[in-house]
This record gives sequence, C-alpha cells and structure tokens, in this order.
Amino acid sequence: MAVWIGLLRAVNVGGRALPMPVLSGVVAGLGGKDVRTYLQSGNVVFSASRQVASSLSGALSNAAGFDVPVLLRSAAELAAVVADQPLDGPVSAWHVTFLESRPAAAAVAALDPSAYGGDSFLVRGREVYLRTPGGYGRTKLTNAFFERKLGVVATTRNWRTVCALAEMSGGDSR
Repeated sequence: MAVWIGLLRAVNVGGRALPMPVLSGVVAGLGGKDVRTYLQSGNVVFSASRQVASSLSGALSNAAGFDVPVLLRSAAELAAVVADQPLDGPVSAWHVTFLESRPAAAAVAALDPSAYGGDSFLVRGREVYLRTPGGYGRTKLTNAFFERKLGVVATTRNWRTVCALAEMSGGDSR
C-alpha cells in the first residue's frame, strides 16, 4: 500500500458541503487505512492501493450527491513538489495549483507569466507554482483561470497546507 494525498476540488464552498467525517468514512469504506483529514477544505491523507485511491472521486460523488473531483498525489510526488519549489519572496505569498493531468505544451506556452503585475507563476509538470504578494484573493491567477487556460481540472492550496500535507504523508515539509 502506498500513501496518497487526495486534494478535493471545490468542496465546502458555494454550498457544496462534504463534512470531513464523511470524507474519512468514504476513504475507510473503500479500504483506505490511516485516514487523516486536514482542515475543512477537502484534504485527505491515507494508505491504499492505487485502485482504491483511483476510485475515491466516484465514491465521494455518490456519497455527496454532487461531482467531487479528487486530484491524487503520492507521498513521494508531494515531497517532490515541496523540494522543487522555485519561488522567492515571502512564503505567505506562495500557492500551488495542482492539475489533474499534465497540460498540453501549447497551452502552457500560450501563457505569459509576466502579464500579471507582481504576481508570477511557473508551470512544472502537473503543478503550477504561484507567487501572489498581494494575496491570493486579489490575483487574476485563480484556479478557474488555470483550468480555463490549461484545459485541465485544478485545485489550489496555500504553501502552508502543501507543507502540512507533505508532513502528514511522511514527505518533506520545508
């Protein structure tokens, strides 16, 4: 069994409630072990086979009554996200947008990272590293922006959450 991090997209916002005990129960019901959630925004760390991890989105959608996209990363993948962090400036300005799949090279090339004032980003594999010194709530580089421009499902976490999940999963938490 591997350790997985499930990053749920758009739960507990806009009336789409999924209590964390329900999330934990669904993961455990699928056969997940050592299930732990982090915050109320849809983060879960658990041990399971790849097959169990891959079935999580469908099971959660059934339990919640609405579509629950789940972006999965292994503990090793999340540790690499932390270790490979390319940003500078205050850590409080850092975020990572996790992508469901690697975006097309043409879509990435069409983005101009210098066109967003003091905000910046770097697309690396299935992650977009964001630096938003004015705050994520004020940037145009939102989750919806990257979904639209890159054509893939995405979910964004602040750096503190990324590091906490890496630590919970046994990975690096710089």
